Amino acid sequence: MRDFKKLNIWSEGIQIVKEVYLIAKKLPSDEKFGLKSQITRAAVSIPSNIAEGSGRNSEIEFKRFLEISLGSLFELQTQLIIIQELNLIESKDLILVFELLEKEGKMKNGFIKTIKNNL
Repeated sequence: MRDFKKLNIWSEGIQIVKEVYLIAKKLPSDEKFGLKSQITRAAVSIPSNIAEGSGRNSEIEFKRFLEISLGSLFELQTQLIIIQELNLIESKDLILVFELLEKEGKMKNGFIKTIKNNL
């Protein structure tokens, strides 16, 4: 069992959640049950699945939860691109979160690869 709070991918995931909640506040109120809800749930899922997987007893299960977390990252990226394409938020307000998502994706892919090579 790992201490998820010591994992950089978990800490970065928390940063993504914070940024996404700031973005969600800027969305129109009629998106409360649409994209606002979608992006916050996807963002929260990123570090949550890392934490859940770290409590599993096998590396295979941990890797599976990391892959689920990566899927949530891609889902969030897609939703933010939709927000950008619909001009619901200025592109400049999305730059930081896109950078965080790219960094998180690279770190997570590297971690998954390391686990896979050690199986």
